[in-house]
Amino acid sequence: MPRDLTVILHHRPGTLADAAQALGRAHINIEGACGFSVGGDGILHVLVEDAAAARAAIEGAGLEVRDDREVVVLEDLPHEPGTLGTALRKIADANVNLDLMYIRRDGAVVLSGTDLEGLRQASSRSRT
Repeated sequence: MPRDLTVILHHRPGTLADAAQALGRAHINIEGACGFSVGGDGILHVLVEDAAAARAAIEGAGLEVRDDREVVVLEDLPHEPGTLGTALRKIADANVNLDLMYIRRDGAVVLSGTDLEGLRQASSRSRT
C-alpha cells in the first residue's frame, strides 16, 4: 500500500538531490512527489511503497522524516477537463476535508486528510 512521507529539507542546494539519491541507493522507487518551501524549509512529500525502508534511507542521509501517512489514490479518473473538480466536489459534499493532494507519476491523484475512512468512501462514490 503506498504511503506518503513528509521530509523536511533545509533550504540550501542539494537537499532534494540528497533525498532522491538516498531513495535510489536503497532501490526505492518514487511513485509520486511534490515539494514546496514553507518558513525557510523545504517540504517534500514522497509517495513510496515501502515506507519503513524509505524512512531508513532518508534518515540515513541525515534528513528528517516528519510524518508517514496513509493516502487514498484515485487511479481511474479519466484524463479530461472537469473530472478532478467533480471528484473533489463529491468528497467536499461528503464533508471530508483534504490536507494533501498531488499527482502520481502516472497521473493518478494522491489525497489525504484526517478522515481517511470518509475519504475512501467519498472517493469511491466520486468514481461512479
